[in-house]
Amino acid sequence: MEINDIIARMGGMQSIARELGVSETDAKNASTALLPAILGGMKKQAQAQPSGLEGLGGLLGQLGGSGLLDQVLAPQATDLSSGNDVLGQIFGSKDVSRAVAGKAASQTGLEPSLLKKMLPMLAMLVAGYMAKQGSHGGPGQQAAPQSGGLGGLLGGLLGGGSGRGLASMLDLDGDGNPLDDILRMVDQFKR
Repeated sequence: MEINDIIARMGGMQSIARELGVSETDAKNASTALLPAILGGMKKQAQAQPSGLEGLGGLLGQLGGSGLLDQVLAPQATDLSSGNDVLGQIFGSKDVSRAVAGKAASQTGLEPSLLKKMLPMLAMLVAGYMAKQGSHGGPGQQAAPQSGGLGGLLGGLLGGGSGRGLASMLDLDGDGNPLDDILRMVDQFKR
């Protein structure tokens, strides 16, 4: 199942649309443009952790764990500081977040200011979902036998080893700069 579909089923698109005053269609289009960068940043962060995916799981827990998901889905306004903390960890710089939002704006026709507000909300949804699934599994979530848990989840969200999905768009060149990898991935996603 695509991450956009997972977020929509959880009520994430509806929550984002309501909070930002846009249609669910606009929220989904923006999400489609932004999610590859978020997932790519998560993968890059997992690669940077000494203990790999377990380290990423620990980091997600420190940033708020499954509570991040609950914050966005709650009826009250989302505190974006938690989402900005997640983005800071996975992108390393506000410049990367701005570039991702700017690129998504050129692809979707939506205002960059709207996408800058949406980016931390999506990061919270993904991080919270991953933390929730990684900690105790979930319905319909099958982990890859060799990695299990968070590894299977991240692999599944990125397309795993099948050569399909978002994983095939990631060209992580190992130069330590996530900006070029993320922008390349966002470019390839819309082609």
